[in-house]
Amino acid sequence: MEATLSFVSCSQAQFPLQSTSFLPQYPKKYQLLRVQKSKPLKIVKALGTGDNGHFEDFPAIPNKIFMEEAIGAEYGEGFETFRPNGLLKVDVDFLNDRLQEGFLRRIRYAMKPDEAYGLIFSWDNVVADSRALKLDAWNQLASEEGLEIPEDDNVLRLLLYGAADDALHKVPLREKNEADQGRLKTRLSQLYYDNLLNISEPIEGLKEWLDAVSTAHIPCAVVSSLDRRNMVEALDRMGLMKYFQAIVTEEDGMESIAHRFLSAAVKLDRKPSKCVVFEDDPRGITAAHNCTMMAIALIGAHPAYDLGQADLAVGGFSELSVINLRRLFAHKGSNFMDLEKQVAEKAPRRRKLTIDTIF
Repeated sequence: MEATLSFVSCSQAQFPLQSTSFLPQYPKKYQLLRVQKSKPLKIVKALGTGDNGHFEDFPAIPNKIFMEEAIGAEYGEGFETFRPNGLLKVDVDFLNDRLQEGFLRRIRYAMKPDEAYGLIFSWDNVVADSRALKLDAWNQLASEEGLEIPEDDNVLRLLLYGAADDALHKVPLREKNEADQGRLKTRLSQLYYDNLLNISEPIEGLKEWLDAVSTAHIPCAVVSSLDRRNMVEALDRMGLMKYFQAIVTEEDGMESIAHRFLSAAVKLDRKPSKCVVFEDDPRGITAAHNCTMMAIALIGAHPAYDLGQADLAVGGFSELSVINLRRLFAHKGSNFMDLEKQVAEKAPRRRKLTIDTIF
């Protein structure tokens, strides 16, 4: 007689017997509970950002936009980077030495000297009118919170170029506590990014200047404390993305203005002493000189007398030409044709010839 097999689930329901289904009958304490069918889990915009450029359901974190950054490289120091064999300290002299042109490049640059340069553009007031973006963000914050911004030139300069903490101390608040100030800084950053979405035009004359340097095959980089996503989208809206071969943003982790310039030089594969920085801020000009770079200042956000340390100060990009770049480096000579002083020796005194006559 054949034995009949029957299988009973924990709910006493009969399962159809299949040739490969041999479910053992475990004691009650080991029996599995039936799991109810749940809705499929959906991840919407994983690590994505919303319309204002911030992570969904996460508050915006104030970054370096409303902070007074350090100049950096005061004594030629650079930044640190990790390599498989350990920590590598990259300073100005190290980059100038390691990024020397090879033999073939020297021949090419002798025929096309403009290609030896690298142009680094600051985002603030050089590529985009960030001065207006910051001022609009402060006015919107004051309108939302019922704040009063004093009409004073020093306060205005602090709002545009200083740290948000210092600026909020000048603005009368209803409650002066750290939590309220943190909330205001977060909201200020959100308003700035909201206004950034509406920007579509670069600084006047910039596109024509980039066309000229692109024709001369001079590589360009743009540096900013913005995050990469918002930077790329803003450059696309302005039609400038095709002109820049390198972008330095917040994700690069640079701690100062000078470090950002050095990172741009590495990405352009140009030694710092062959780079030209376009800035509108005296602190940025100082950082460029600390990196052995040339600096061209744009007059506008700061008056001309504040930009006297720049190698060249112009009122706009329309005043520039590629020949201006050559003139910046004309006094440096080259590695094999440095100017040297020749000491001219004094000519010996001429002897007077006398004829003695004997009578």
